Amino acid sequence: MKTSLEQGRVVLKQAISIMPQHPGIYKMIDATGVAIYVGKAKNLRKRVTNYTNVDKLPYRLKRMIASTMSVEVVTTKSEVEALLLESNLIKRLQPQYNIVLKDDKSFPYIRITCKDEYPQITKFRGKKTKDDEFFGPFASASSVNQAINSLYRAFPLRSCSDSIFFSRTRPCLQFQIKRCSGPCVGRISKSDYNALVGEARDFLSGRSQNIHQHLTEKMNKASADLEFETAAVYRDRIKALSHIQAKQSINLGSFNDLDVIAVHQAAGQSCVQIFFFRGGQNYGNRAYFPVHQKEVGSEEVLFAFIGQFYNDRKPPPLILINQNFDDRNLVEQALWHKAKRRVSLHCPNRGDKATVVADAERNAREALARRLSENSTQRKLLLSLGEKLRLEAPPDRIEVYDNSHTSGTNAVGAMIAAGPDGFLKTSYRKFTIKSDHISLSEGGIVGGDDYGMMREVIFRRFSRLIKEDPEYNRGLWPSLILIDGGIGQVGAVIQVFTELGISDVSVVGIAKGVDRKAGSEKIFLSNNELITLDRRDPVLYFLQRLRDEAHRFAIGSHRSLRNRKTLRSKLDTVQGIGPFRKKALLQQFGSVRSVSQAGVADIAKVSGISKKLAQTVYDHFHSE
Repeated sequence: MKTSLEQGRVVLKQAISIMPQHPGIYKMIDATGVAIYVGKAKNLRKRVTNYTNVDKLPYRLKRMIASTMSVEVVTTKSEVEALLLESNLIKRLQPQYNIVLKDDKSFPYIRITCKDEYPQITKFRGKKTKDDEFFGPFASASSVNQAINSLYRAFPLRSCSDSIFFSRTRPCLQFQIKRCSGPCVGRISKSDYNALVGEARDFLSGRSQNIHQHLTEKMNKASADLEFETAAVYRDRIKALSHIQAKQSINLGSFNDLDVIAVHQAAGQSCVQIFFFRGGQNYGNRAYFPVHQKEVGSEEVLFAFIGQFYNDRKPPPLILINQNFDDRNLVEQALWHKAKRRVSLHCPNRGDKATVVADAERNAREALARRLSENSTQRKLLLSLGEKLRLEAPPDRIEVYDNSHTSGTNAVGAMIAAGPDGFLKTSYRKFTIKSDHISLSEGGIVGGDDYGMMREVIFRRFSRLIKEDPEYNRGLWPSLILIDGGIGQVGAVIQVFTELGISDVSVVGIAKGVDRKAGSEKIFLSNNELITLDRRDPVLYFLQRLRDEAHRFAIGSHRSLRNRKTLRSKLDTVQGIGPFRKKALLQQFGSVRSVSQAGVADIAKVSGISKKLAQTVYDHFHSE
């Protein structure tokens, strides 16, 4: 360690000699060219010089310096820009010695489709557009679905797609149960419908009290005019609105939009819990478990989390936190720079805000306790699994493979991964089977050839892995492969491994018995050895969970592919018809069938359709 530590110190001193005294970021690079640490500095030379006094550094930083073979720097105009660049690089590169937030999921939003003649409320996830309005974020898909269902009770807007909307001739069931106002068949005027859209917009923006008062006035007027059915409709909408407010609203002072972030540490691990409040309503919460070295304190975790979490998200005007940390003012400036308005970080000590923060901290504590308990059980299972399967050591990463198809059509291969922390869902992969992809001696794959499909999936996965991580040092290689199948599938995998020169990955097949009942599985090892486990053995239950998860993922991928092909519109195959022209045709004619029955002149009347293209569409449906 001393030799490598001294070598790293020499590398740092050489880098410091030519390093500018400007704000920026620095990257520590190891012998393989991988960034192991990214930091920001107000003065790069002074900041990196601190690492040369190795005797005063903690053991974690000593290990980092011992692994450093070079240093790269990027200068910026200010420390704020350096902080923004640091957060971006940490999230993208995921260096070993940084606190890394592994978050690959976008948050769902509620969208109001303003460009439609009759706008609708929908769930949205992805890149926002300027044509529509978005409200959120929501913590999960279930929370946004629940919010939308509640909104339909209070604001009966349409929920159907454009093709259904333009083809309806009579009210649907949603109209009968008072979840839709029936604009498709003229049961509500356009001005009244737009008024409903405006009320929904005001409610999502936090102006619910005005809506409540307005509906109450309408109900009282209808009752005074002896229009009791109309009054009952307003009464039901008021009840639905009150139900939403009672369930989600909370008094947070003058701030309608804010996030609450709390961190809790135990056993060298951290949990960060974040709550979303928009328009004075609770939009749900989510727990994160950042990856970091055990010596890192909670203040550092909170600082790193805020920088990385808001790296590609717009922060609200107020962020409540459960503890203060150094450089809080710098983080506020960085968030202000991203949001183009003032953003405040506040650690409340009393009042309603402190109560909400305490609730978030309690959720973080409980979530971390559950995770630690699950991890302890998982590690015991992996230890026992290694013993039962005759492995040299407990597996630290397991990959499970399965195939799914319908009589050889729409064939899909699926891979899931698991480790000491449970299922690694960010590592899941699916493979659309391509019969001419692999170069094995058998040649192509005949429809329904499970062995050929398995060979192709394994070949594609590991030939790419050899290119991405040839030195086995990025944690991408599995130590155990579990195949849903018997000795034939295991042999197919070993055949591919032989061709690729892979010999240090264990292969195990798990197959159900003749009666195909859970508990009667047979386990095939790569040396053709067959073992069975007691049906009450926790290891067998663990293997069943892994296999069932792979089967679920494979079936879901297959169904998704099959549905895309089955439900594909005939318009998709017309030369020159893209998404926008397809939508215009469906809005004009209501259905593909009506388009197929239309004449050239009628098709040419649609916006964006020329006479030549109209003739192409007509010929497509009448070519026979």
